[in-house]
Amino acid sequence: MDLIRREYRTISDVSGPLIFVRGISRAGFAEMCEVKLPDGETRRGQILKIEGDLAVVQVLEGTSGIDADRSSVVPTGESAMVSLSTDIFGRVFNGLGEPIDGLPPIVPETRLDINGLPMNPTSREKPSEFIQTGISAIDGLNTLVRGQKLPIFSGAGLPANELALQITRQAKVAGEEGAEEFCVVFGAMGITSREAFFFREGLEEAGAMERTVSYINLASDPTVERLFTPRIALRAAEYLAFDKGYHVMVVLTDMTAYCEALREIGSAREEIPGRRGYPGYMYTDLAMLYERAGRLKGGGKGSVTIMPILTMPEDDITHPIPDLTGYITEGQIVLSRAMHRRGIYPPIDALPCLSRLMNLGIGEGKTREGHRGLADQLYASYARGCDTRRLVAIVGEEGLTELDRLYLKFADSFEGKFIGQGEEERGIEETLTLGREILSVLPATELTRLKR
Repeated sequence: MDLIRREYRTISDVSGPLIFVRGISRAGFAEMCEVKLPDGETRRGQILKIEGDLAVVQVLEGTSGIDADRSSVVPTGESAMVSLSTDIFGRVFNGLGEPIDGLPPIVPETRLDINGLPMNPTSREKPSEFIQTGISAIDGLNTLVRGQKLPIFSGAGLPANELALQITRQAKVAGEEGAEEFCVVFGAMGITSREAFFFREGLEEAGAMERTVSYINLASDPTVERLFTPRIALRAAEYLAFDKGYHVMVVLTDMTAYCEALREIGSAREEIPGRRGYPGYMYTDLAMLYERAGRLKGGGKGSVTIMPILTMPEDDITHPIPDLTGYITEGQIVLSRAMHRRGIYPPIDALPCLSRLMNLGIGEGKTREGHRGLADQLYASYARGCDTRRLVAIVGEEGLTELDRLYLKFADSFEGKFIGQGEEERGIEETLTLGREILSVLPATELTRLKR
């Protein structure tokens, strides 16, 4: 092993968060570097690309103040690492895994590569256990299963942060008697200081800090830090799940800020852009993050469940970010601007929502017998109620039949009571019972999907 650390004073150019160094030898892709400034300051960098004798290094703390003639680069010989132990519970770290809560650094039990190891598809355990979020529109209609990746598609100005906080403090493994542990890893990218305070205060008030690990990248932090934040959060989740046996839910917000950082770095590297200027490898990059969810056969009882939250630019669900996310993940939860304007919280638009693994985690012994039929009936009845609303705009209420009026009444009750639960936490039994009560306004002949 080469123990000599070579120092290179061959910086040829500085562009945005990147520096270009010539003559680097015995260094590899994704290797970490130390960037030494003339005043003695040391910053961290990572090699993004090596072409011939030219290396492209992204500087994590930004390139401000770097003098190309007097600064130097020292490859460290290792990839990006994060220090981990069970002492991370209740702590708040920045996007690079450094404490920002005023407490000292943790004493690490281990240091691990933030990229983790890819999970062999043949070693994956089939998801089959229910996670309760306390939100009826998710638990009742789009059930979350351990090991699943289920994103939330939001729009600018919609209460995605409030929903993320509510899920973080309420999520639990239903029906357990303490033998299995449950915890939350929260990763935030590009949020404001006010939003960071909102999350931290909300967790403290709910008493959920002791089971939560937070990695927060602020909007004022360097852009490149956003590329590290979800990887560090997921590495911590893998450590807690597969080394310590916890069931971990990872909440990542906002993945749009992450993708914008990818585009900015790609532009600085002068890469050929893809759709709407995003790099062509964005699908692969997102898949490398989302596919870290799952359970391992023979890997203990732990699991990693991912719930990424992203903002759809201009509420466009066909935008590359939600579009590619939908291909990778197992469904989606969509927030509605129209419902938000009517004061419904959470404003979850039930009809475009989907959980592809729902059937694996519901039914007798998991949630309740008849859960699937009840969800189907709620969906079908709500869809007809929405169609009836559109009919009213054409013919008026006078042209409706008595049955149409009942469906209108059901749709209003479904949105106001079932979906619009506010900040109340509901157990799965309460959710399913409420669903049956709301359906009772319809005649029994219409409830064709329910067992009598």
